[in-house]
Amino acid sequence: MLVRYFIQYLGIDKTDRSFYKQLCNVLGFAPGNHSLYKTALSHRSVKENADENNERLEYLGDAILSGIVADYLFKRYPYKGEGFLTEMRSKMVNRQTLNDIAVKMGMKKITFYNKSDGSLKASQIFGNTLEAVIGAIYLDKGFGWTKQWVLKRVIIPHMFIDDLENLEINHKNKLYGWANKNGKNLEFETLEERFENGRRLFTVGAVVDGELIAEGKAFNKKDASQIAAQIAVDKLGLSKAEE
Repeated sequence: MLVRYFIQYLGIDKTDRSFYKQLCNVLGFAPGNHSLYKTALSHRSVKENADENNERLEYLGDAILSGIVADYLFKRYPYKGEGFLTEMRSKMVNRQTLNDIAVKMGMKKITFYNKSDGSLKASQIFGNTLEAVIGAIYLDKGFGWTKQWVLKRVIIPHMFIDDLENLEINHKNKLYGWANKNGKNLEFETLEERFENGRRLFTVGAVVDGELIAEGKAFNKKDASQIAAQIAVDKLGLSKAEE
């Protein structure tokens, strides 16, 4: 009933009503400026102009989310030092973490992107979309509402803090440690660099003693090498070795 009221009140046309209902279900509230959220959910693969895609809102949402997480950790851990707090924040706003949360929340279903591009389906654009949505909520509802939404819809139900404390996110460091311990030569090599939808897509390989162990793809070399390292760590059984 509430969604129907807002649809009528805001004068949303029939073509947008289905989207608006899905948006309300994902957000858990009825947004005021629905066009703002449409921009937040539009990837550059379908909207090239900066004022039509979600990259500017992603920038804004990233900063706001980082601030909310920093405040949350500062209050949760009153006796922990800067290094611990910084590492925990990195784990909580990690690209893969945010991407997994966004998919669980249903962001993938309402994101506008080029679905014929197979690399996008397996990429981390949905975590970026979540950040853009946070930026949209901030502009639509203000910081106080945004902070409560992030706490109730993102951090508390999806970020298991006790588990994150023990999570190793720098897979490259773990792999380098293993290589040094076992006298192996580890290198990360850029295997391919090509343009997809106006952005550079990098393929980076984890190479041990001249043998390609794993590959990772991302829109920057740092993320691609971390993905390759994570795959290599799993492939070599290094995660299980610590359990």
